[in-house]
Amino acid sequence: MASGDTPTDTTSSDLSPQGADASHKRSFFGQPRALAHIFGVEMWERFSFYGMQGILIYYLYFSVADGGLGMPQAAAAGIVGAYGGGVYLSTVLGAWLADRVFGSERVLFSSAIIIVCGHVALALLPGFVGVGIGLILVALGSGGLKANATSVVGTLYSQDDTRRDAGFSLFYLGINLGSFVGPIVTGALQSSVGFHIGFGAAAVGMVLGLIQYSIGRRGLPASAREVPNPLSGAGRLTWTFIGVVAVAVVVGLCLTGVIRADNLPGIVIAVTVLAAIAYFIVLLTSRKLDATERHRVFAFIPLFLASSAFWSLYQQQFTVIPIYAEQRLDLNLFGWAIPPTWVQSINPIFIILLSGAFAALWTKWGARQPSTPVKFGLGTAGVGVAFLIFLMWSGGEGATTPFFAIVLILFVFTIAELLISPVGLSVSTKLAPRSMRAQMVALFFLSIALGSAVSGQLASLYESLPEGTYFSIIGGIAIVLGIIVAAISPWVLRLMRGVR
Repeated sequence: MASGDTPTDTTSSDLSPQGADASHKRSFFGQPRALAHIFGVEMWERFSFYGMQGILIYYLYFSVADGGLGMPQAAAAGIVGAYGGGVYLSTVLGAWLADRVFGSERVLFSSAIIIVCGHVALALLPGFVGVGIGLILVALGSGGLKANATSVVGTLYSQDDTRRDAGFSLFYLGINLGSFVGPIVTGALQSSVGFHIGFGAAAVGMVLGLIQYSIGRRGLPASAREVPNPLSGAGRLTWTFIGVVAVAVVVGLCLTGVIRADNLPGIVIAVTVLAAIAYFIVLLTSRKLDATERHRVFAFIPLFLASSAFWSLYQQQFTVIPIYAEQRLDLNLFGWAIPPTWVQSINPIFIILLSGAFAALWTKWGARQPSTPVKFGLGTAGVGVAFLIFLMWSGGEGATTPFFAIVLILFVFTIAELLISPVGLSVSTKLAPRSMRAQMVALFFLSIALGSAVSGQLASLYESLPEGTYFSIIGGIAIVLGIIVAAISPWVLRLMRGVR
C-alpha cells in the first residue's frame, strides 16, 4: 500500500486528530471539516444524476419528431424504474468491493470516473445504444459512489457523537443542492436545444465533482481507506472468475431476448428481493458477529420493509409524476409555460429549506427526539398522505391540475423523506457490524432499489386504473404500514440494543 493508506481501527480513528476531536478546531458548519469534500462530490453527482433522470423518461417516450425514441409511456416508465432499481442494486457490488478489496474511499473515487463515462455516452451516442451503455455505466458508478460516500461520512464520527444525524442531514443538503439545479439546467437545455445537449450538461457537472473530490480526498480520515474484511489472494482470483461469468451470463440473456425492456422491472425486483434475502442470511450467520451485532441486524428487517414501501411511492417522482406533470398539470406560471422537468426541482427546494431545520431540531432534542422506528413509521405514512392529496384533482382531463397542487404534494413528500432518508443512512452505519460497515449501508440502498423498481411497475397500473382508484389504494396501504411500524417500535428498539 502507498503511504497513508494503511488501514487503521475505525473506533480509534474516530477519536484521532483527523476524527471527531479535530472538528472542534476546523469545522464545516459545526461538523468535521472533511465532510466538505464528500458534500461536494455528492452535490455534483446529484446534479448529473437528477439532471439526466429529469429528461430521461421524456427522451424515451417523446416522439422521434420531438427528439425522443417513441417508446410507449408504460414501457418508458418501466425502464426508468428498473434503471433506478439498478442504481441502488449496484450498491451491493460497490459496498462489497469496499469491504473486501479496495476500501470505501478508493471505490468512491473510481465510481465517480465511471459515472463521467456514462454521462458522456448518453450525450454522444445516438438512440438505444447510448441509452443502454450510458445507463449501465451511470448505474454501476452511482451505486458504488452512493454506498461508499455514506460509509465515508460515517467514519467522520464516533459512535456516540450526537452530531451524527445532524451531519447526515447536512450531507443530505448537498445532495439536494445538486438535485435542485440539475433538472433546471438539463430541462432548459433539452427544451431549447435538444436532449443530447441536456445529457452533456450532466456530464460536465460530474466532471466538476470529480475534480473537486480529487483535490480534497487526501483530507479524509485513514479509516475511510480501511478494508475491513480483505480477501485473500486466492479469494480475489475466485471472485474475479465469478464476476466474469456473471457478466457473460447477463450479456447472453440480453442477446437471446430473455432480458427485454418490457420485463426488465420485474427482473430487477426479483434480483433485488433475492439479493436482500441473501444479504440478511450472510449477515445473520456470520461468525464475526457478536450477539449485540446480530440483534441489531434483526432490528433492521422491519426498517428495510418500511423503507421499501416508502421508496416505491417516493420514486414515482421519476415515473408517474413526470407523466402527470406533462399531461395533467397546468404549467402556466404567471403567464409563462415552464418545462415539465422543472417539477422535479420542487422537492429539492423544500429539502434545502427544511433539512437544516430538521438537523437543528434533532440536535436540540438530542436523546428526546423520536426513535428511528417511529421516524420510519411517520415517514411511510406521510408519503401515503401525499398520494391521497392527489384525490382532490383526480378524474379531470387535460392540464387541469393547478401548479400549487404539485407544490403541496411534494412538500408532504419532503417531510416524509426527511424522516426516512437521512435517518436511514445514519442508522445503517450505527447498526452495522464493524466488519461489514459498507455492506450494511448497501442493505439500506437495496430497499431503495426495490422501491424504485416497484415504482416502474406501478406506472403500468397508473395507466390502466382510474386516477382516484390508483392514488387511493397505494396511499392507503402506505398509511396502514406506517402505523404498524410505529406501533412495533418498542420491540424494534429492544433489538437495536442501545441504538436509537
